[in-house]
Amino acid sequence: MGQPVRDYLLTLCVTAAVTYLLTGPVRKFAIAIGAMPAIRARDVHREPTPRLGGIAMFGGLCAGLIVADHLANLDSVFDLSSEPRALLSGAALIWLIGVLDDKFEIDALIKLGGQMIAAAVMVLQGLTILWLPIPGVGTVALTQWQGTLLTVALVVITINAVNFVDGLDGLAAGMVLIASAAFFLYTYRLWYGHMIEAAAPATLFTAILMGMCLGFLPHNMHPARIFMGDSGSMLIGLVLAAGAISVTGQVDPDTMKIFEGSERQATHAMLPVFIPLLLPLTIIAIPAADLVLAIVRRTWNGQSPFAADRGHLHHRLLEIGHSHSRSVLIMYFWSALIAFGAVGYSVHSASMWIVLVIVGLSALGLILLLMPRFTPRAPLWAQRIVPPRYRRRRRPAGEPAASEGGAERQQGPLDAEMESERQEEAAARAPIAAGVSGVNGATAIGPRSRFADRRKADSTRR
Repeated sequence: MGQPVRDYLLTLCVTAAVTYLLTGPVRKFAIAIGAMPAIRARDVHREPTPRLGGIAMFGGLCAGLIVADHLANLDSVFDLSSEPRALLSGAALIWLIGVLDDKFEIDALIKLGGQMIAAAVMVLQGLTILWLPIPGVGTVALTQWQGTLLTVALVVITINAVNFVDGLDGLAAGMVLIASAAFFLYTYRLWYGHMIEAAAPATLFTAILMGMCLGFLPHNMHPARIFMGDSGSMLIGLVLAAGAISVTGQVDPDTMKIFEGSERQATHAMLPVFIPLLLPLTIIAIPAADLVLAIVRRTWNGQSPFAADRGHLHHRLLEIGHSHSRSVLIMYFWSALIAFGAVGYSVHSASMWIVLVIVGLSALGLILLLMPRFTPRAPLWAQRIVPPRYRRRRRPAGEPAASEGGAERQQGPLDAEMESERQEEAAARAPIAAGVSGVNGATAIGPRSRFADRRKADSTRR
């Protein structure tokens, strides 16, 4: 078998292309059927925006699986494993539930039940956790009921963790893209580096997931032309969970044969290697932390854990003065730091430079958090390839540096464009009535509250 990196790249590109090309027609379809609610006081976006972007993402998923099934280095995944079929079955079910919710806003308990059923469908077709490597104990085999419950719990948690961060343009798709890229590097190393066939399905899932997010992002970056909605956020959450479940429950530590000694000693010594496997939520640590904090916050305030509010991490960034784009980039930064840091440590746990780099980048991230008003400027050679807000101010030729008598100088085309960008950023920083976020910020299992004040929000449906 040749090195399959080219086949993975082709699968990723086809998935991204199909998702990108389908998003435009899907946007028109969403507008035609009225899946574009009016702006409300609690919304972050400023103009009505259609959702149902998950339809295009599901089309990309199907295209990626079809292409991979016809590639020489990847067709064995379909011949030797039922996991791709299990993923497609569970994804189709969760996608259908998401489409119905985007259009009709179905009940929260129905969505939660649908998530559990989708996870159970994957379990019935073989995508489940069979054992867990525990340091100091060894490989612990799970009973059928234990594996099923753990699998269902992981799927539900991951789906809702991803959906909780879907509150700003491009945030959820970008963070899942970063997480899947880090996870792909690890699973590809397991399969091709250590020749572990059990890691092949997870590697394929993460490559397709990268393509889905990459193809949708150009339409979803600020200002977004379409939202993925629950049909998209729940779908990518399920695919990410499927990859983590596949590699966690199917890869046996004994097959790696890189340590000597007993199974207990091998599992203990391989603790850094199994960081992404034992704790797949470290790959989406930011969404998982947001999920936990939201549940604690709502319970502390006497609300239902499923009641939507405006206290998520990305909302906090907006409140302290960061612009929409800067808030998204900061969330990207922390997601990449945690995801790639965990994968890097799992590969070279004895390298002190990895720890030093993580500490240095963490300090840089804290500085960025404390400087919401700072706007970086690109160098002169990059002026034409960056957004106007990051360009340097230039005076028209022949105009003096300062006008006499305090008269305002005449603006050039570039200055006018920059001024327009500043006005948009000022509008984005303007205080917004407390409440839940817009269409792209609703929780996966929580209804959209009708109250503007988050202290008065509850789980009452519209």
